[in-house]
Amino acid sequence: MPDDSSDYRDLFLRDVALLDVRAPVEFCRGAFPQAVNLPLLDDQQREQIGTRYKNAGQEEAIRLGLELATPAIRAQRLQQWLAFREQNPDGFIYCFRGGLRSRTTQQWMREQGADYPLIVGGYKAMRRFLIDELEQSAAQVALVCIGGLTGVGKTRVLRKLKHHVDFEGLANHRGSAFGRDALDAQPAVIDWENAVSVAFLKHRERYPQRPVFVEDEGRRIGRVGMPDYLFNALLRAPRAILQLDIEARIELISEDYILQGWPAYQQAYGDAAEKEFGDFVLDNLARIQKRLGGERYCKIRRCFASALQDLFRSGTAESFHDGIRTLLEEYYDPMYRYQIESKQPEIIFEGPEAELLEWAGNYSAG
Repeated sequence: MPDDSSDYRDLFLRDVALLDVRAPVEFCRGAFPQAVNLPLLDDQQREQIGTRYKNAGQEEAIRLGLELATPAIRAQRLQQWLAFREQNPDGFIYCFRGGLRSRTTQQWMREQGADYPLIVGGYKAMRRFLIDELEQSAAQVALVCIGGLTGVGKTRVLRKLKHHVDFEGLANHRGSAFGRDALDAQPAVIDWENAVSVAFLKHRERYPQRPVFVEDEGRRIGRVGMPDYLFNALLRAPRAILQLDIEARIELISEDYILQGWPAYQQAYGDAAEKEFGDFVLDNLARIQKRLGGERYCKIRRCFASALQDLFRSGTAESFHDGIRTLLEEYYDPMYRYQIESKQPEIIFEGPEAELLEWAGNYSAG
């Protein structure tokens, strides 16, 4: 039988497949990259056994578990686990603490002639490891923040750099009031922290002397909140400022948010796409109404409402340009300049994309 493991570093560095046998509700609260949830107990069964354990002790809880594991349920679980093992022969099992559920899974599989190792300490120990590693990364890794006015294409440039961690990509959100995708699907905060921790861990292992480029972010990326120690590391990091003229920024925003967003809503919502996309644009604008001021908000809203009808009729986004220009010149740009003046970060580069990419390559090489 392969050995059980507590070498969490190796497991995450190698992207080892993980069989998570916790209940679905636990998995949704937080899990790991490369983990697949094939639970031993469903949510209702977990609750029943937890209540029995609390009222009557472990032995009675185990007895109830055996009663709930009918032959049909046991056969279904085994079929799923054995298929996972077939696809991932080098994987590992884990439950919350690496105890009863993972060992039960391991034993049932062994009875079928299929040995499969488990992770000692389970989810709790692996989560603790990644929290500690992320805090260590925030203290040790040399960060460089890609900054710049809204719409200069920071994310696009970041993804062209070899040594980067994409906070927004891992959060599935663009970080602005209009940043959510068509399905508004974001990972749990714990999932995001785990993924960021693994990304930094891999960088420290493979390129210990190289800086990591990240995007200049606020404390929150949609519903994902950044831990204080990581956000403070961003505040301390030097900035490389990406520059782009206003006309190109308007075009880029139109492409990213309108011309790419609208087809995604059509695919997700079908006949309801016009209403859903219209709500996305106008409701998110309403979220910043107080900061825009009443007159400016009404002006932009009229522009966007008319532009939406043009988009639905002809598929063009040009009618959005005047509203986007007003948002940039009268709201986002002054806000960004104020933040830069308040933070007073060290600025180590300013320039357009081609120059930044060349500079970043040289900077990474030392």
